[in-house]
Amino acid sequence: MSLWRKKSINKLLADAGNTEHGLKKTLSAWSLIALGIGAIIGAGIFVQTARAAAECAGSGVLLSFVFAAIGCLFAGLCYAEFASMIPIAGSAYTYAYTTMGELVAWIIGWALVLEYAIGAATVAIAWSEYLNKLFGGVIPYAFCHSPFESPSALGEHGIINLPALFILLLLSLLLIRGTQESARVNAVIVCIKVTIVLAFIFVGWQFIKPENHTPFLIPAGQPPIAGHDYSLPFNHGWLGVLHGAGIVFFAFIGFDAVSTAAQETKNPKRDMPIGILGSLAICTVLYILFSWVITGVAPYTDFLKHGKEASVSYAVSTYMTGYNWLASAVTIAILAGFSSVILVMLLGQSRVFYSMATDGLLPKVFSDLHPKFRTPYKSNIILFLFVGLFAGFIPESVAGDLTSIGTLLAFTLVCLGIIIMRRNDPERPRPFRTPWVPFIPIMGICVCLAMIIGLDTRTILTAISWMILGLVVFFSYSRHHSNIAKENIDKNVR
Repeated sequence: MSLWRKKSINKLLADAGNTEHGLKKTLSAWSLIALGIGAIIGAGIFVQTARAAAECAGSGVLLSFVFAAIGCLFAGLCYAEFASMIPIAGSAYTYAYTTMGELVAWIIGWALVLEYAIGAATVAIAWSEYLNKLFGGVIPYAFCHSPFESPSALGEHGIINLPALFILLLLSLLLIRGTQESARVNAVIVCIKVTIVLAFIFVGWQFIKPENHTPFLIPAGQPPIAGHDYSLPFNHGWLGVLHGAGIVFFAFIGFDAVSTAAQETKNPKRDMPIGILGSLAICTVLYILFSWVITGVAPYTDFLKHGKEASVSYAVSTYMTGYNWLASAVTIAILAGFSSVILVMLLGQSRVFYSMATDGLLPKVFSDLHPKFRTPYKSNIILFLFVGLFAGFIPESVAGDLTSIGTLLAFTLVCLGIIIMRRNDPERPRPFRTPWVPFIPIMGICVCLAMIIGLDTRTILTAISWMILGLVVFFSYSRHHSNIAKENIDKNVR
């Protein structure tokens, strides 16, 4: 059996047209933009900005965001063409199945687990830490930290992260209830967090000190600080900016999750490009402004000790006199932002699994729809258990970069798919056309591969191990159970 067998686009569109038994179409263009912003603005802007600035980019983290945004723009244009042409749940997985065949589709679907499922776990961990901060640390250390994290200053060890499991359960139940209801809750959350992000930018601008932006990039001769070695090639200068782009790229994950909801969109040919590119554009502007303000308010070296979840609150309380209320507001915005990110990530993962199960590459349980709500409720339950294992027991630092590398691989293959589809099916109607093909897709591939190279070796090796595990599953189960394989067997029997 060929590893490169492809799905027919015409059959895909015919199957998706089954509105009686398929996913319910409830989303508009504005719903999609809100979903995109809901997924994008969350952990990345509040956590990864300070981390990238402190570890490798300095004030040049602004350029890291620009570089990451350019890569996302190239990929976003390719996603927009595919999503308008093939409005099917499954996103990059489905696009790969129609252009590059079953094996590549499986690889990209397996990589999307790193993006959506591990991404949801990463954000749930951060949500837990912020919740504990909001309540003054009343949750015992043992019940809000992974057992694999370093002990606290008092020598306490983690057992399980219960708040992370709580938010995952709550949002999984909401997704089971329905996509439209989830979108409404997400829209409210988006309004709250965007308002507070804008407040931080507006207020913080008054406290920017030009000396904090000088030098703009970390110099090669920067001495070690708090045990962090800046002399390494990817920890200073332009290579540091590239490394930073790989880190802050996590902040852009989400706009592609919009494409997983294509099958539930009222007018996907028009609305999918608007949702994908609109949410990406809005968030890019906010990220650039935010990174300029936070590195101008506080020196990037401060974030070596006061980074990650504490970075924004630290900058406000230490350097923005008279605005302590903003630190509390930021904490609320972060909790709201994290919630919407988790919501959209879980939505995206369940829709990818829905498509893979519909194609026979995963067990049918992942495509079973609730008799009343018409959502893949069994998939949501299984995902809660799987993601919960990571959120409850794995440190955030391990999960975050794995999410980025999974997304970058997906983006790379989507860009490649546009080139292949233009060559193999040039007459196919395209409501949205990616401009300057093959230049845009090739640039998207190059930028994404560059950001993969900029990630640390441990992350790359872990991702390779994950992909090897995926290939084992494919060759032992998926290859023999795929619908295309069964169709070929039936033809041969006849």
